[in-house]
Amino acid sequence: MLDKMKQLMEIKKQAERMKRELEAAKIVLDEGRGIKVTINGAQSFQSVEINDSLMNVNTKERFEAELLRAINTAIHKSQALAAEKMKSAMNLNMPGL
Repeated sequence: MLDKMKQLMEIKKQAERMKRELEAAKIVLDEGRGIKVTINGAQSFQSVEINDSLMNVNTKERFEAELLRAINTAIHKSQALAAEKMKSAMNLNMPGL
């Protein structure tokens, strides 16, 4: 029973460490389309930078489409990073759990 408690405490420590690592990881998406998005591995947006050329009233629809694309791509990359971290954490050798 004590061994299982130790294992559970170790898993909890590793989960907390992974959370801190994901929060510290920065993903910057800047594909040259006028919008730069920065998100962390915990999927919290850190910044959105918009090129002045997209702020024209005549380009509102383009701006909205590019912003949506940038946000969705950034989230996808953040999710991939989190999945990679989870996969490596699941490879732990913890018999009996």
